[in-house]
Amino acid sequence: MSNITREQLLEIFNFRAACRYYDPSKKVSREDMDCILELARLSPSSVGSEPWKFIVLQNQAIREKIHPVAWGIKHPIAEASHIVVLLAKKGARYDSEFFRESLAKRGLTPEQMDATLARYKSFQMNDMKILESERTLFDWCSKQTYIALGNMMTGAAALGIDSCPIEGFDYDEVNRILAEEGLFDPKEYGVSCMVTFGYRAKPITKKYRKPA
Repeated sequence: MSNITREQLLEIFNFRAACRYYDPSKKVSREDMDCILELARLSPSSVGSEPWKFIVLQNQAIREKIHPVAWGIKHPIAEASHIVVLLAKKGARYDSEFFRESLAKRGLTPEQMDATLARYKSFQMNDMKILESERTLFDWCSKQTYIALGNMMTGAAALGIDSCPIEGFDYDEVNRILAEEGLFDPKEYGVSCMVTFGYRAKPITKKYRKPA
């Protein structure tokens, strides 16, 4: 286990801030980016469903296509060292093949599988009430991606790497562009959010938070 102190942990959180201007001459190393992505992969999700995929968007031509509709990326899109698009699963119902496959990796017996699926049916139908529409089901999966998003940004900060979560974009257009580029099947996944990584080009102003 790590011997990180409370003071060091708070220093990491105080360092992390939404970076609006990146130094284009500084790039995140492959090793550091692999580590950040591993933090996403290791993140928890509701009922262990892992209803996500992560696209590392380094193709400059595709970046330029989404830039006009990604108003939340304040700086020239080429300045960010890395852009990660977080996808959320569509149709992640308790009775879907996706759910059955996610349970199969646990090595459940047929009886255990049936009992677990019955529990998840009640969870989705009665507790969360997310089977009312495809949108509510997709929003539930999107909520899981934000757990991975937070872990990626905190982990990046621990490595001295800046980041900025991005929701400011035309979702229909970004989904269309990325799907037409063949980066995902729009029947299976949809864009939840994006996040940029790199190194700040200028000091970030003081954080403003509610008092403890």
